[in-house]
Amino acid sequence: MAGGDNTDTREAEGEDPVYEAAAGWVARLSSSDATQADRDAFEVWRAADPAHAEAHAEIELLWRKLGHVPDRRRSAPGGLAGIAVAFVLCAGLAFRLGLVDRLRSDIWSGVGDITHATLADGSHIDLNTDTAIVLHFGEAERGIELLRGEAFFDVVPDPRRPFVVRGAGLSVRAVGTRFFVRADDTDSPAGVVEGSVDVVASRPPVRVSAGEALYRTNGATLSVARADVDRATAWRAGRLVFSGERLSTVLAELDRYRHGGIVLLDAAAGERRVTGSFDPRDTDEALDAIASSMGVGITRLSPLLVLVGSPRRKS
Repeated sequence: MAGGDNTDTREAEGEDPVYEAAAGWVARLSSSDATQADRDAFEVWRAADPAHAEAHAEIELLWRKLGHVPDRRRSAPGGLAGIAVAFVLCAGLAFRLGLVDRLRSDIWSGVGDITHATLADGSHIDLNTDTAIVLHFGEAERGIELLRGEAFFDVVPDPRRPFVVRGAGLSVRAVGTRFFVRADDTDSPAGVVEGSVDVVASRPPVRVSAGEALYRTNGATLSVARADVDRATAWRAGRLVFSGERLSTVLAELDRYRHGGIVLLDAAAGERRVTGSFDPRDTDEALDAIASSMGVGITRLSPLLVLVGSPRRKS
């Protein structure tokens, strides 16, 4: 709708002017040239509205979450601007690391994309967001190296050439089956929809059968348990499905599908449970749905940085 006051539109899009002002104050007061006049003006602004103090406290908490504690008795150049720069640099580094993996790979998918491919042997593979693989097909083995991300494999049987996926410190061997492997630090790095696989790490092989997933505890110990593998692989159909998952877990999953990152400011809110189905191609819509249903605050400081905090007070 053209014209009119755009305040409601800005807030609906997450561009909260109170939080933007709070970010500006943190940046200013953390800079090396902050004056007493600046500090006095800030105190006037903070005292003017309880929402000002709450927003400023959340932004300062973000600073602590990222490993910095502002001290107004000393100069701490950068402030929130420093946070933004550091965050963009980290995001840039992550992108560069992803770029290296993509240059090494034979097949890859971008952040937020899902890619489908048919291999030379007729097997099918679906690559989840930000995934890269290298093919090592030879006479004795059909090898896959999972450099990053997550992939689903629908394998054509060939007893003479086993199908082996290596990644996340695991070797997953299948003859004819449908299964997934994930290369990050998830607690469940593999699961089977049909057939079975033998998983080898540092110990004897572990058999994972249809309807089961592999779980890793303490970073090394492997176990097998029943799992909702259809829900775990719903991303293949363009959905992320959660049933009673912690908000912190849900946000971490959504974070995989977007450039930049999502920062959870409230640990208590992170323990709350989420049930729902979201489109990984529109994580902003998912965040807005979570904010609406759970009453948590969503603040978009930039296209690369989203803060998820405690419920905001009504003014």
